[in-house]
Amino acid sequence: MDTRPFRSVLYIPGSKERALEKATGLAADAIIFDLEDAVAIDEKARARGLLAETLQSHDYGTRAKLVRINALSSDWGHDDLDVIAAARPEAILLPKVDTAAHIEALARLLDARPETADTRIWAMMESPLGVLNAHAIACAPRMAGFIMGTNDLAKDMGCRFRPDRLPLMISLQLPLLAAKAVGIVAIDGVYNAFKDDAGLRLECEQGRDMGFDGKTLIHPAQLAVTNEVFAPSEQDIDLARRQIEAFDAATQRGEGVAVVDGKIVENLHIVTAQQILAKAQAIADLTE
Repeated sequence: MDTRPFRSVLYIPGSKERALEKATGLAADAIIFDLEDAVAIDEKARARGLLAETLQSHDYGTRAKLVRINALSSDWGHDDLDVIAAARPEAILLPKVDTAAHIEALARLLDARPETADTRIWAMMESPLGVLNAHAIACAPRMAGFIMGTNDLAKDMGCRFRPDRLPLMISLQLPLLAAKAVGIVAIDGVYNAFKDDAGLRLECEQGRDMGFDGKTLIHPAQLAVTNEVFAPSEQDIDLARRQIEAFDAATQRGEGVAVVDGKIVENLHIVTAQQILAKAQAIADLTE
């Protein structure tokens, strides 16, 4: 699994030159350079050329960089790949993924190009069929992560938007389980009301508590809240350190468990504590 932080994954339209330039300095852990929904049909050709040039000329640092192409079944997907391949993309985000066969088809196209020998694949999980096939998709070649497409899911399911997202809960959990089972990244869907910080915080907290690695964002104004919520808190870090210290001391005494704050600490808690400290260090490294 990619160990870089994925707290905030920001969509940037591939047709917006100013936005592409500004993104180099934003506090997003990862960027989705979008050639699909964010680009009008008559802008598709210009956008893919602009993005290919920008990826080769601009420094986006060590953060994850995904290019969302149009579906391969569309009129633009293959042309997107032909042009973007020259930029040796880190990852291609494929929309409208219903089955593992969609990922396998893209993997074959990447295999055929020396420029994309190391390019990974991410899948938009945005249809009922895709959700039901999540484990097979997660196991497909070159797979690195899932992005939840909650707007499309809600549309296809005919469900209503609620603050608790109860109508979407199974559709969120099945891909999340599949991602965790095979060790790839899982990113929660967008929060549409980009000026509603309180609502964003609640949805981020819900996604974090479910186990998502981060959240996709539609506006830079959402970065601060999302980065805060998906980062280990000072209390989390302090507890993790104390758990490790106490367990190490217990082990030296020949004991298999420790007690911290009146609670039993076993080896499984130490694994979680180590992950928390590793994530905190990765965030610190990214923001240096």
